[in-house]
Amino acid sequence: MGRKLDLSGLSDNEAEHVLQVVQRDMRLRKKEEERLSELKQELDEEGSRCLLLSRQSCFNQRCCIRCCSPFTFLLNPKRQCHDCHYNVCKACRVFNKRDKAWLCSACQKSRKPVEVQ
Repeated sequence: MGRKLDLSGLSDNEAEHVLQVVQRDMRLRKKEEERLSELKQELDEEGSRCLLLSRQSCFNQRCCIRCCSPFTFLLNPKRQCHDCHYNVCKACRVFNKRDKAWLCSACQKSRKPVEVQ
């Protein structure tokens, strides 16, 4: 990143265009850094909340660790997240076809690859 560009061989229009591209790149990088920072904070907060709830005796056997909704046999069955091993309800999980396993919403977000814009 610390390299200097020699723009002396470019016309004013070309140099202006290069400057606009570099400025756009900087804005996109900053936006992506902010997005990743917010995601990290959200996942950290979720992890702290789950840790507190999991310390309650049998809480996760009766209620979803993510949204605290109670499990029911037919309407809202519990499934164990493949990554964190907490029980989650149907609203807080997705099925990962590659692993053939359930993932909670937080673990799914942490697995999500960085999207390039």
